[in-house]
Amino acid sequence: MNNSKRFWAWPDELHRRGILGINQRNLDVIFECNQRAYYPRVDNKLLTKEICQANGIKVPETYFIITEHSECRRFIDMVGDRTEFVVKPSSGAAGRGIVVVAGRLGNGFFTSSGRLIEWTDLRHHLSTIISGLYSLGGQADSVIVERRIVSHPLLKSIAVEGTPDIRVILYRGVPVMAMIRLPTKMSGGRANLHQGAIAAAIELNTGRTYGGVCRDRAISTHPDTNFPIAGIELPNWKDVLEEAMKLSDALEMGYVGIDFVIDADTGPVVLEANARPGLAIQLAHREGIMPRLKFIDSLPLADRTGENRWNVIDSITTKSSDFWRV
Repeated sequence: MNNSKRFWAWPDELHRRGILGINQRNLDVIFECNQRAYYPRVDNKLLTKEICQANGIKVPETYFIITEHSECRRFIDMVGDRTEFVVKPSSGAAGRGIVVVAGRLGNGFFTSSGRLIEWTDLRHHLSTIISGLYSLGGQADSVIVERRIVSHPLLKSIAVEGTPDIRVILYRGVPVMAMIRLPTKMSGGRANLHQGAIAAAIELNTGRTYGGVCRDRAISTHPDTNFPIAGIELPNWKDVLEEAMKLSDALEMGYVGIDFVIDADTGPVVLEANARPGLAIQLAHREGIMPRLKFIDSLPLADRTGENRWNVIDSITTKSSDFWRV
């Protein structure tokens, strides 16, 4: 008899533990809950910003937008004397194409990780964004240049070379899972899990972190600082959930991920929304999301609308197991 511990699970074992896979997510959740006509509301960051502003939801200030290749050469004049800003594609996905400028030396720009980008390289990057290199479907895109968010002091202690962000996944208007993504040296200061950032689960009703995963491996401390990942009480947590529900209602999408940063001065700020949120959040929680979705489906409509949603959030947290194990 082989008593060695397994570090993997069979598909049927994952299914029994409520793990949502990519095919099931696409066919049974996204296809059923998100109308195709509404996808531009989340796929185009400019349109998402307009919806946020129309509903009183905070977003980073837009400095200017570049839509033509001929405008790239005027970037230095357009950015003026600003030393901090963010360059991002309007229709990008998974954080691709985003450049966070945290300092400047003449016409050279320092990223949040300290890397120097020469003006010629940045101009080329602007051109590739407009050409659609980072856009969904490779369509022609535009460049958004916006204010760089100054992260809340509490969150600076658990991130390296970048700004942590929070993802809240909502199902039929109710928050069902949340995580905070922490930049690392490996991720180059980006809060991008594919590039080596950390995902820490967040308890919905308290805003307290627990669990943790990096490169698909469970961790308990930040690999660069050894700072414990669990037990951090996130500031302005109720405001984060309130704004997430408000935006979900405005987007009219049944399954959506909404990304926030918590600004030191203004509190929660929406970065973007995603109609196809990834599945790694389940690894951070060490728990499948399917039981939570089924629980929401079992409720009458009145219980998952308006202020009643706060009671559902408490119920989800109570019903949630701390870990799933194989």
